[in-house]
Amino acid sequence: MKMNESAENYLETILILSKKLPVVRSVDIANELGFKKSSVSIAMKNLREKNHITVTDAGYIYLTDSGKGIAEMIFERHELLTSWLTRLGVSPKTASEDACKIEHVISKESFDAIKKHANP
Repeated sequence: MKMNESAENYLETILILSKKLPVVRSVDIANELGFKKSSVSIAMKNLREKNHITVTDAGYIYLTDSGKGIAEMIFERHELLTSWLTRLGVSPKTASEDACKIEHVISKESFDAIKKHANP
């Protein structure tokens, strides 16, 4: 399923926050990304309508199976690409920033080839 970069970033952020916090709320996402809470609320509505997240009455956000699958894929790409670029001599900050851009556009075939090469 084709998603936009923004939605993928939100899902990845929810996954990362869920590993650090007991519950994830819109305000946590806004703080993490430096966005306005109103922008995050709109994004959460869109993700909820696509069944990538659920939101409880208390405002707690949880990834659905489909949302978690997308988030884990993007997170894996980010981690591997950052590590790979760093090993190639790119500064950690630049490697992370570049990985964040590449992770959304790279094909599965190309990523699998890099993954195989980076982890022989």
